[in-house]
Amino acid sequence: MTAFFFPVLMAWTVAGVFALSGLVHLAAPGFVRRAYARWGFPPKFYRVAAGVDLLAAAFLANPITRIWGIALAGLVTFVGVIILLKNREYAWSLPGTLLLIALVPASLSATF
Repeated sequence: MTAFFFPVLMAWTVAGVFALSGLVHLAAPGFVRRAYARWGFPPKFYRVAAGVDLLAAAFLANPITRIWGIALAGLVTFVGVIILLKNREYAWSLPGTLLLIALVPASLSATF
């Protein structure tokens, strides 16, 4: 039983991270808007990011759709890390890289 507990825990943890990120993007505090403007995204693009983050969280929370959540979360995180590296924000890309690594054990809880 403990062999299956860790991947499920990781999936729920990653789902929580994406849910929190989606809610922060949806609230759009000033630092989020300034970051998107600095990176050259169109105005209000943070709403698209919020929707995708919340969708990934919802997919990750359900065991049946977890594999889709892992794929979506991996894509979103990979693109985010690439954007951070492109803008020379190397220290901020480390949490994204760790999140990508956390998706590996979470994928073991997905039903195929």
